[in-house]
Amino acid sequence: MYNAHRGMPPGAQPANRLAELLDQVRAEFEAQAAGRSNDQEHQLVVQAQTNEMNLVVQRLRELEASHHSIKQRYEDEIARLHRELEQRSGPPQVQHGGPSQPPPPAIGHGPANLFQGIMAGGGQGGPGLAPPQEQQGQPGMPGHMQAGQPPPGLNQHAPAPQNPFGYGQPPGPSINGYPSSLQNASPAQGIARPTLPIDRNAQIAPDFQYSLAEIERIGNQLSEFEIEKLPPNLKTVSDDDWHVLYNPNPHVPRSLDIELVHTLNHSSVVCCVRFSHDGKFVATGCNRSAQIYDVASGQLVSQLQDDTVSQEGDLYIRSVCFSPDGKYLATGAEDKIIRVWDIYNKVVRHSFSGHEQDIYSLDYARNGKIIASGSGDRTIRIWDLEAGACHLSLSIEDGVTTVAMSPDARYVAAGSLDKSVRVWDTQNAFLVMRTEGETGHKDSVYSVAFMPNGRDLVSGSLDRTIKLWRIPDRANMSQTSGECLRTFEGHIDFVLSVASTPDGNYILSGSKDRGVRFWDPRNGNALLLLQGHKNSVISVAPSPVGGLFATGSGDMKARIWSYRHR
Repeated sequence: MYNAHRGMPPGAQPANRLAELLDQVRAEFEAQAAGRSNDQEHQLVVQAQTNEMNLVVQRLRELEASHHSIKQRYEDEIARLHRELEQRSGPPQVQHGGPSQPPPPAIGHGPANLFQGIMAGGGQGGPGLAPPQEQQGQPGMPGHMQAGQPPPGLNQHAPAPQNPFGYGQPPGPSINGYPSSLQNASPAQGIARPTLPIDRNAQIAPDFQYSLAEIERIGNQLSEFEIEKLPPNLKTVSDDDWHVLYNPNPHVPRSLDIELVHTLNHSSVVCCVRFSHDGKFVATGCNRSAQIYDVASGQLVSQLQDDTVSQEGDLYIRSVCFSPDGKYLATGAEDKIIRVWDIYNKVVRHSFSGHEQDIYSLDYARNGKIIASGSGDRTIRIWDLEAGACHLSLSIEDGVTTVAMSPDARYVAAGSLDKSVRVWDTQNAFLVMRTEGETGHKDSVYSVAFMPNGRDLVSGSLDRTIKLWRIPDRANMSQTSGECLRTFEGHIDFVLSVASTPDGNYILSGSKDRGVRFWDPRNGNALLLLQGHKNSVISVAPSPVGGLFATGSGDMKARIWSYRHR
């Protein structure tokens, strides 16, 4: 009766209760097991994340160490460059007190408008052509040559050096300061060579404070030599703020003498220089005007300026070139117009428009019939003077910085911001050569010039190198890349201008490093370094009759120099 009252079937309660308890125990066990599994998974996830964070921390530490190392190398390099600059150009410069000249605009195409920063010491996108800067002490002399300052390196006295080259012996014919008693004739070139000393690390002589090992290490980097450590016959130091350093390598015998002939002062940056074909006159281009000077006297004989143009702002003449007969001067400027001046009457004989951006380069064909022009609008144009119109227009991928006509007027060459040098046949617009690939320049090409043989071409680039190219034969036009005959290395900054002497024996180059170098095209040796300007050497031009060359610079000077074979 009690069981019936509780609502429980007789005999069923114990078994059901046990089953319930077992189910509860089983459920709790499964719950605990699931919890332990989740904890293990969570611990694995946490461990993986911890390992990953440790790797990130380790990588950050490695990057930090690498950053410190790179920073230190950059600081060391900057300090070294500062020392070189002080040695070559005197103590730190102060801004010129006279009126400043605003920078010419940049080339219109290209990723960073490279022309702005080239002349003023900046990198790409820099401040542009700078006015000249004056220096403390004697103008133009290296800092270690100023009054009261001892030459660097002389405050540490080394033991008395050996004298393997026999200095102090009776004088005789010598090469690069080495006595004739130690010279050996070279059957290949017929030039005497010195016998090398036994100790290649020994200083050569008291007035020649370099060892052969140091000379070989420096090689063509002539700016690394300290001029006061070289003997008198390997340098020319002038009171007129310039000096020449001749390559001291005994295998590069001195073959030239350089002298300053005239200094032509201007009121703005000198963007270009060019001789007349008879060598009697030199033209310069600067802000708003072109000047023509008599080479013999250095006197200004004509100034050409278009007064019909608005006088507001700047108008830099980027390029000038004489007609073969010397009666006309072509000028290219930032107003996109080519003017051909009648020099005697000072009037514009021809005016060519069509370029859409600044004109950076011109070249007159030797037949006097056509002019080539290059512009930031990515085109090269050939102008027919008789027809008074554009005869041919060639388009490329980037701004054109320089053009040159071959001696026979068959080819026109152009350099560009896209790092390439191109050569076309002017008669049919066929692309004869384009430099690219491993042998090509690694940065924008700013100057090209044909060698006198008409088959070879020299180019200068912002990659600090000069290259000599062989144009493919007309019979083998399937090869259009051209052959790189030689690469010249030695400039420490952008190469802005290149040229060849009329006999083809020397290549000249001007650079943002303020130096002019002469090179031997046969072997790539740097023969000399001329430091004759206080700013970038923007333009170099040899006289077509030989013996002279001109330079134009951001220091507002053009200079005429003589070179003479020894």
